[in-house]
Order: sequence, then C-alpha cells, then structure tokens
Amino acid sequence: MINDPSRNKSVKKKVFQAFEHWTTQFTQDTGFFDHPNVLFAFEQWPDFPAVEILNSFLPEQTTTSSGHPIIFVAQDENFDFGGKAYETIIYQTGQVPTRQNSWHDTFGALIWCLFPKTKALLNKLHQQDIIEFGLKARTKTRNAITLLDECGVIMAISDQQFQCQLRDHQWHWAFIKQREQWDKTVKPFIFGHANYEMLTKPYIGLTGKALFVTVDAGFFSLSLAQQYQHLDSQLVEMIGEQQMLKDNQHLSPLPLLGIPGWYPDNEKTSFYDNKQYFRDKRIN
Repeated sequence: MINDPSRNKSVKKKVFQAFEHWTTQFTQDTGFFDHPNVLFAFEQWPDFPAVEILNSFLPEQTTTSSGHPIIFVAQDENFDFGGKAYETIIYQTGQVPTRQNSWHDTFGALIWCLFPKTKALLNKLHQQDIIEFGLKARTKTRNAITLLDECGVIMAISDQQFQCQLRDHQWHWAFIKQREQWDKTVKPFIFGHANYEMLTKPYIGLTGKALFVTVDAGFFSLSLAQQYQHLDSQLVEMIGEQQMLKDNQHLSPLPLLGIPGWYPDNEKTSFYDNKQYFRDKRIN
C-alpha cells in the first residue's frame, strides 16, 4: 500500500493531541459542536462511526466533479492507493479513504455531508493543481484550498461591517460591542475538519481561517439544514466562478475561542484582553 504522505501528518503535533478513545463529553461544555449535535445527534453517538453509518448521512446524489458517487470506504491495511494521491483517489473513483477510530477522518466525512458541492469542487481544484504542477508542489492555490479545507470557518454575514472589522482584527467591536448581533447578522459555520478535531480539546491560540459569504437577512430565519444548503451552493459560485482561492488573501485569521456562545470563558470581557491570542493586525 502506498499512502499519501499528507495523510500521516499530525495536526498541531507539538500543541495538540486528540483523544485516543471515543467520548462526546466535550460537547457539554462548549458550543463548538452545536451544529453536528442538531443535524447528526453527534453527542449521542456511542463510538466512532463505521463508514456505513457515515454513508447514510450523505445527501442523495453526492458526486465528485467527475461524476462518481461519493462513498466513504475504510482505509485499513487492505486499502491500496496504487501510488495515487488521496485527492486523486477521490476524484477518479468517488471513494473517500476513511480511517476507523480517527477524529480527523470522522469530522472530514461530516463536512462532506454538510458541504457536498463545495467539497467536490475543492477536490477538483486539488486534482487540477496536482496534474499541472505535480503532487509535491505547493502552489498558492493549493495552499489556499488546504487552509480552507482544514481550518476554514464560513462566516455568513448580512452586515458588511463584520467582514471589515474582523479582517482588521477589531476583536473588541466584533466580539463585545456587537455581541448581540451574532446569529442575527453574522453566523459562523465550521468548514475545516481539523478545526473540529482540535476543538475536542480547545486551547488558547486555536485560530481558524474565515471566509466571508454575504447573505440577506432572511438567511437567519432558515432552518440550520437549509442554511448549510444555501451556503454550499453560494460557496461553489464564489470559489468556482469568482476564483476566490487563487491565493489566501480572502482567508482571514479568526480566534475560534472568541466567538460568542462557543466558549464559556469568553462570557467575561477580560477574556479578550489576551493580546497574544487576540492580536492586533500586523502592519506591513
């Protein structure tokens, strides 16, 4: 078996280590997992799900951009990559290699279920970049795709001030002064599966990459499932037609523990005084 080297890299290895066993105790202490709890009853799962269970969550007719139906398959000692890259396997066969007892792959599968069109597009863009520049090359485009894929947070906004202020690192304005506007004119949706993995053991310094999507006021009245469907379609247009991932200039640092409702310690305004975490924007 030839494995894609990127599949063996640990996330934040020196800082972060995931649970070695299954537990959903962490969902009771924070708001990070509210969405998967609502949509998948995540907190009620007794163990890491088998691929058959993950496949049952996929929306009907979820396919790659090349037309192959997406299916999660167990990546065990018998799975043969055939010398191909992880993204190439998905694009050419629709098979998503999924490790059992893996937080990273479990959350990766859930993101496929929540953003099937966008994930298929990112897979296509990865494959195009590999064909053009080779597997080892790390182009600006491929780096941007990877940042969104691993660490992305989709910020649905109807008030453009939030994009300006968050991109300018005006944390006090966004997290304290405008605190009541969260889930009313701005709402975060985790896209990066590595974010979910690391949020099982949240730590100061944990930062995602925000991509802002403009929505109308009616968006916030939709059901959670409808909101995901809306964002999935809109992201495909933004990324595909507007080419927003040619580089990472549209991705903005977002301190995840500062998001209102996600982390109990941020109920105290003094939480935001930590300048090592809530950093001022660097002036070039």
